[in-house]
Amino acid sequence: MNKKYLSIYRDTLLDDVIPFWLKNGMDKKYGGIITSLDRDGSIVDDDKSVWFQGRAAWMFATLYNTVEPRPEWLAAAKSCLDFAREHCFDKSGKMYFSVTREGKPLRMRRYVFSECFAAIAFGAYSKATGDKSAAKYAIKTFETFLKFNFEPGHIAPKVDPATRPMKGLAPLMMTITTTQEVRANLGDIEIFGATCTQWIDRAIAEIKKDFYKPKLRALMEVVGPRGEICDHSDGRILNPGHSIECAWFILHEAKLRGDAKLKQLGLAILDCVWERGWDKGCGGIFYFRDVSGKPVQEYWQDMKFWWPHNEAIIATLLAYKMTGDEKYARWHKLVHDWSFKNFADPEFGEWFGYLHRDGEPANTLKGSMWKGPFHLPRMLWYCWKLLEK
Repeated sequence: MNKKYLSIYRDTLLDDVIPFWLKNGMDKKYGGIITSLDRDGSIVDDDKSVWFQGRAAWMFATLYNTVEPRPEWLAAAKSCLDFAREHCFDKSGKMYFSVTREGKPLRMRRYVFSECFAAIAFGAYSKATGDKSAAKYAIKTFETFLKFNFEPGHIAPKVDPATRPMKGLAPLMMTITTTQEVRANLGDIEIFGATCTQWIDRAIAEIKKDFYKPKLRALMEVVGPRGEICDHSDGRILNPGHSIECAWFILHEAKLRGDAKLKQLGLAILDCVWERGWDKGCGGIFYFRDVSGKPVQEYWQDMKFWWPHNEAIIATLLAYKMTGDEKYARWHKLVHDWSFKNFADPEFGEWFGYLHRDGEPANTLKGSMWKGPFHLPRMLWYCWKLLEK
């Protein structure tokens, strides 16, 4: 298993995906990266995704730090971070969601996730270069994320909290993965009153207490303030991609610590999500499910997006390497084979982003405001390095 898959992940990353983005995405005129690309790499829309300035910079800097110090990777990371510093922050320190190609503000979203990707990018770049100002930006942007998500009154709720108070899984997941990356590059530093490890512990504890429902065999996307199920369409929603991603974040932490209880939690989440998320009829990972088995109102609920499959490839491989359980090897082969058969484009490289349930491409996009050099290359890099060890 190791030799076959290792070469696939390594070669696809270094000879296909990263060259596609360096050639087609990097903006030589204004700096940063353009991610809205068609099948052949041509530009569909030159507005820029702000969180992809951080996501791409992290990926390039991480390759520089962990594979080899190629100047083009460091230059790409620097271009994205320079663009972000100059154009992507408003006066409050919050980051935009999108800007024009030259950097004029377009959209500020209510949630605060661009800051997480900026934090991990600046941290990785600081490690690559020794740039202390980048380390300060990493801490500053992550503090902004923590303030907006965990101090009341900073983010307007989606629904009236007096009528229906709810909290989401996403900020807790992002806390785990962001602090893992910041800690890996800057050490277990204190941010906003707690160390990175303490933030991870808090997030995992809340996920286990309020969001993971072992009797229902589900990890909820939103719950009430004390973990209550909200019996409405939004409250019953399951996002298999998020749940699988959360599972491997926890497994990654368990592996670093040698923690059996965290390992058990991560495996339990992965097991229940696989049961609900894998499409036994057509293969692939459903986008949404309903915890009660009722119809899901979002029309794309049975489509196959690239990123849940990337997360499932990581999670199943990590689970297998940590347990030796052949069940996870079978699951890994299922999702690996289905994904490389249906998402990969042997003619122009990279992966399609959006497929119908049966695996046919819904369009020819290779990138958008949401898709770029992050989930796919992260999966290829992580699995390559996992097998290499």
